[in-house]
Amino acid sequence: MRVPLQWLREYVDVQASAEEIAGRLSVSTCEVERIVRHGVADADGNLGLYRVGRVVEAGKHPNADRLQLCRVDVGEGESRQIVCGAWNFGVGATVAVALPGAVLPDGQRLEEVKLRGESSSGMILSERELELGTDNSGILVLADGPDPGTPLVELFPLGDEVLEIETTPNRPDLLSIYGLAREVAALFRADLRPMPGSDPARTAEDEVSIRVEDVEGCPRYVGRAFSEVRIGPSPLWLKARLVSAGMRPISNVVDATNFVMLALGSPLHAFDRLKLAEGRIVVRRATPGEEIRTLDGNARALDASDLVIADAARPIAIAGIMGGEDSEVTEETASVLLEAANFEPVGILRTSERLSLRSEASGRWEKGVDPHLAEPAARLCSQLFAETAGARWIGEADVKGDLPARQVVQLRPERTSALLGLEVEAGEQRRILESLEFDVGDDLRVTVPTFRSGDVTREIDLIEEVGRVKLDEIPFTLPERREMFGRLTREQRLRRIVEDALVGASFSEAYTPSLVTEDVRADALRIPQPQSFDQAVLRTTLLPSLVEAARHNVSVGNEGVALFEIARVYLPDGGELPREEQHVAGIVEGGFPRAKGAVETILGSVQLQGSYRRGSHDLLHPGKTAVTDHGVVGELRPGILEGSWGAFELDLGSIELSDHLRYEDLITFPPIKQDLAFSVPDDVLVGDLAEAAHAAVPELRKMVPFDVYRGEQVGDGRKSIAFRVEFRSPERTLTDEEAAAQRDKIVNVLKLEFGAELRS
Repeated sequence: MRVPLQWLREYVDVQASAEEIAGRLSVSTCEVERIVRHGVADADGNLGLYRVGRVVEAGKHPNADRLQLCRVDVGEGESRQIVCGAWNFGVGATVAVALPGAVLPDGQRLEEVKLRGESSSGMILSERELELGTDNSGILVLADGPDPGTPLVELFPLGDEVLEIETTPNRPDLLSIYGLAREVAALFRADLRPMPGSDPARTAEDEVSIRVEDVEGCPRYVGRAFSEVRIGPSPLWLKARLVSAGMRPISNVVDATNFVMLALGSPLHAFDRLKLAEGRIVVRRATPGEEIRTLDGNARALDASDLVIADAARPIAIAGIMGGEDSEVTEETASVLLEAANFEPVGILRTSERLSLRSEASGRWEKGVDPHLAEPAARLCSQLFAETAGARWIGEADVKGDLPARQVVQLRPERTSALLGLEVEAGEQRRILESLEFDVGDDLRVTVPTFRSGDVTREIDLIEEVGRVKLDEIPFTLPERREMFGRLTREQRLRRIVEDALVGASFSEAYTPSLVTEDVRADALRIPQPQSFDQAVLRTTLLPSLVEAARHNVSVGNEGVALFEIARVYLPDGGELPREEQHVAGIVEGGFPRAKGAVETILGSVQLQGSYRRGSHDLLHPGKTAVTDHGVVGELRPGILEGSWGAFELDLGSIELSDHLRYEDLITFPPIKQDLAFSVPDDVLVGDLAEAAHAAVPELRKMVPFDVYRGEQVGDGRKSIAFRVEFRSPERTLTDEEAAAQRDKIVNVLKLEFGAELRS
């Protein structure tokens, strides 16, 4: 919502700057996204260069058929020559003029120039150039009255600072300028002026026929009739207010309803009364087969659940959302019926979503508008009708059901101070609540205003009201630390460690749905009534979803794809509910080595060593798959994805996480490196050889396989595995003799346990 500050200041006497107001509102009330400048900038006397002018001479430019050469009195004792491209005015017209040096809203600075050989000392302005509307077809002609030289800013707002705010759903009262003014008054201890609007004199007592058949959907409907309405453009001040608040001016009657909606927060609608069958209004549910062509030009089929405003023959509006073309106010309209009603929020929301039709009005009704606002809204709009369209108020009907009663909540001042951690005197608590228009009795029984009945129902809500106004004074203190207070759970700590490890290994985190079309396990649990075919089964593994994510990345041209996900899987456990496990899975271009490297990174981050055995997985290559105590790692089967892809999936619940990290001293002595090749039986695993060697020789720091060979030189049923080994002592530099002794020890251990033979 856009909140022009000049408009806000009409309702609250506050002298704070835009930045100060935005800061206090952001802390206490709602989010202020930014402050923008609308219209003419108020800097370095710029507003003084915008003046009223009177045309004293006007005629065709001697060197251009489409230009008009004018002389304009701007109150300086002499007239200025100005070249203009519009012809909708002549001698005697009162116009808006910008003098040389003025900065236009678009940032352009005016200079005295020559146009087709004639000097032009200023600009005669259109509505669009002043950001008062979109009309750029002609010059803005002012009503007679102001003298030449009068500053335009005395006639209407030329520019303003505008707050762009985002409110929360529980505060529909903030969707109005007056609602924000109420907050500002409380925050700055400023005077809030009375709600605007006063009834014009009623000149007749015409009957207004209103029948509400669905009081639950429409608890209140105020209908007012007006005659002798003259439809035309709105006055400039009204246009300026609407445009700065983000709305397009249309006509005086329509603009008046929009002005009231922005000012007070209660949407209104105006019907051409003479277009209503039998002049009647009926609030009812739509009947099957009914249609309405709404103001946006679209024909819409109605549902029996839709609340409509109808006349004696047909629907003329979708209640709370949009009016219909058949009853639209046009230039020919002379009699108007004003609707100031209240509608039930949920029904408006359902209809709006079903029709994919949203409006400024529906957005407010969905959040809940105070039903007691209908009367003051009708009053202010009636005043505007009379002032801007010459309308005569000739009749009214007010149909209402059981409007909600005001809630009463008991406040204990000592409880407020205890919870806030700040001593707030009872009188100060009373002042704050009363400034927010709560009624506070002598016994501190607080009567909640109807515009806050939705979110203030308990004592703690009243305390929050006091607290947010006093937030700048509340001390920031840390709570008393208790055992385990503020600590992460084991699962949270492990997740963070694994996330950091994989991100450091250039993986990106993915999020995929827990419900899938099919699963690798036939006994995976199915949803009894799935919302769609694609979300029918609870997954038992993360890998298929990551494969699809990788396929999508490849299809859009991404290279070097490396994805991981940490999420729950749901394993059948013989009962109605599955066994949930927290898994981490990954997929990466580069085949088995990249995937195994990622697993080693994960295990290393929690100070574990990996031990690998041959394994299998439905998605992984049968000859390039290994399992560990924690999961599986391997290479995708050919044909699943183009190229070589590695993948892994680990059960995080099987990983022990110590509360105490183990550190090793950095060894600064140089290593001794050797290459060893062993002939072993074909069923011996590389990991088992390395594990046995490390257990036997403490100085063995690394034993990394780099080649596997099968052939005549090693014989049938055997294979040759080559390792690069590294010996290093934390105490001294090892000698060649010491390294040889360690090597011989490895050879003997592997020969004894696995029948390994050292190859020369």
